[in-house]
Amino acid sequence: MATDDTARGAAARLVVAVLEDRAPLSDQIGRGALSGLAPPDRARAQRLALLTLRNLGRADAVLKPFLKKPPPALVRAILRVSVTEIFAGSAAAHGVVSQAVSLTRASGRKAEGFAGMVNAVLRRASGTPPERWAMLPADPLPGWLRGRLMSAWGKAATMAMEAAQAKGAPLDLTPKDGDAATLAARLGGEALPTGSVRLHTAGQVSDLPGYAEGDWWVQDAAAALAAKVLTPRPGERVLDLCAAPGGKTLQLAAAGARVTALDLSDARMGRVRENLARCRLAADIVVADALTWEGEADFDAVLLDAPCSATGTIRRHPDLPFVRDAAALKEIAALQAALLDRALTRLRPGGRLVFATCSLLPEEGERQVSAALTRHPGLTTDRAALDLPGIDAEWITAENGLRLRPDYWPDRGGMDGFFIACLRVPQG
Repeated sequence: MATDDTARGAAARLVVAVLEDRAPLSDQIGRGALSGLAPPDRARAQRLALLTLRNLGRADAVLKPFLKKPPPALVRAILRVSVTEIFAGSAAAHGVVSQAVSLTRASGRKAEGFAGMVNAVLRRASGTPPERWAMLPADPLPGWLRGRLMSAWGKAATMAMEAAQAKGAPLDLTPKDGDAATLAARLGGEALPTGSVRLHTAGQVSDLPGYAEGDWWVQDAAAALAAKVLTPRPGERVLDLCAAPGGKTLQLAAAGARVTALDLSDARMGRVRENLARCRLAADIVVADALTWEGEADFDAVLLDAPCSATGTIRRHPDLPFVRDAAALKEIAALQAALLDRALTRLRPGGRLVFATCSLLPEEGERQVSAALTRHPGLTTDRAALDLPGIDAEWITAENGLRLRPDYWPDRGGMDGFFIACLRVPQG
């Protein structure tokens, strides 16, 4: 089987597992779904799967006139991947069609009998005018999420978020020395108003100048704002709860804070250790459950990036709408509240806590902060902590929190969805 067929076949299998088994792409890849491919093919397969999941509705709209009924799941995935590659990936139609037919024949008994159909359907579908594809609306989010977003932010904002998510995400970097302008000039990127550097085109991350030297790390511009809101000072004792994958730990350490980074996953904390070493930064690493850890207290500050629905990261993870639903939202919100309460006990009198979630849902952000203020008399929000470069006043909520959304910065490529707030405990 040719290299392109191998990558395309792997992409189709990834898509099937997302849609049929509700298996996240990260879990599939972590279990070795792409381990049999050469590194370039692994990257290609992942890109094709992501592109297809972002354009699933568009692909189906193009295919629908030529299908009498849906074929088996793998065959349908091959059709979807192929159409997406032609229209969203600008691949030559004749090559894609030929390779899709070969792939179908090589995909086992249930699929091989559909090779003729795949050939006929893709040849006809590939004749669709490109303008029609371009005019198709962005794929809508699933009902459980779309309804909640419409209730919270309105129809126009929800549709704008869907459009932003369909475009995917550029690569954002955090400079170790804080000099975004110099790093942007060095890498041919854009220095964002908040201090991150954005690369609209990037190859292999580890091949970029400054990677091996630890001059920067990958981190979405919105995610980078949580540590900035904390404003760590040299010598301060800071606890980074739920620390993996470690971008915020690196920010805190680079600012000169004495950081304790805690997370439940030893495997994920391995990445934190690697990045600390690469960037020549130091932090105390603790693998433990934040709810039961009996370690130190009296920290000057705590950064809690709490587990959440991750609905703010769909532009990077388009599989999320297909593998998650509303069933776990109450449980997640309860965990967030418990973690927030526990984190407050780690602070010295007068200390501060930054609470953050990469969620677009108010029950995981604005309502969490309002409820915490009710549960803890004397706890206050620090509005001044949000007065940072690049922050639009319209992003600041009535709860004195920072509400970030994918449709913000549309001319720059958007940002992840986040809620961030700084809370202060009484002096004593």
